[in-house]
Amino acid sequence: MAAISPIRPMREAKARGEFLAMISLYDAPSATLCCDAGVDCLLVGDSLGNVVLGYDDFLSVTMEDLLRHTAAVGRGAKKSSRPQVPVIADLPFSSYTSAEQAARNGAALMRAGAHGIKLEGAGPIALRAVRTLVEIGAPVVGHLGFTPQSALQFSGVVQAKTGEAAARLLREARSLEEAGCFALVLEAVPQEVARRITEALSIPTIGIGAGAGCDGQVLVWHDLAGITPGPPLRFVKRYADADALLRRAAQDFVDEVHSGAFPAEEHGWSMPEAELEGWRTRDEG
Repeated sequence: MAAISPIRPMREAKARGEFLAMISLYDAPSATLCCDAGVDCLLVGDSLGNVVLGYDDFLSVTMEDLLRHTAAVGRGAKKSSRPQVPVIADLPFSSYTSAEQAARNGAALMRAGAHGIKLEGAGPIALRAVRTLVEIGAPVVGHLGFTPQSALQFSGVVQAKTGEAAARLLREARSLEEAGCFALVLEAVPQEVARRITEALSIPTIGIGAGAGCDGQVLVWHDLAGITPGPPLRFVKRYADADALLRRAAQDFVDEVHSGAFPAEEHGWSMPEAELEGWRTRDEG
């Protein structure tokens, strides 16, 4: 009997009128936690470069980075109470410039633990990559609006602010659906544009800074949990202040070590009294 695809619920959610919750994260413990919390999909985004690897941009992220973190997230998801939560992995910058490269790198991410591949744009290169990946059996998520790998080409964050740009974005969205994408991420576009695209497509849209008219929403785990220091971006809602909590824990540890309060007796082990006495006797002898 063939296994049921983990992405099937995502494909069918739009027809059922169900919203999808996606979280972008990069490690096994976070994946387990978010799956247990009921998330519908995990994304191993190239945002890992800024968020956890200390890079200044998205362009420095490599296939090796994505493969390692995709494998980690996949292992974490399998250890959760909901091991069938799908994992989508980004193809990083310049990793799908030819059909052969797209197939090779997409297959590598699938073998590492991804259930689907995400890539940016709707130009000839991106569309060719989508068709190639679909042909080899890799489900694909498109990404339009603000596409971080092309950030140097943009004059601002919010895209499709004019009628002409909005019409072009709609055409690009339709071309990605026709090429075989099963879902589409819309990032930093006016909510009216995102709603119109959502209504025009039969595949689900996942918004980030695109308003409530999308079929689902995605945020970075470190942003929504408040692990990222500093004020959040406009489209981010913080559901916790983990930065303050973790800083306090680190400070308390340092203070107790410096003062001698940690470790206490209960944090260690003692030798049985008879063994201790015998060892002392032998040692003195």
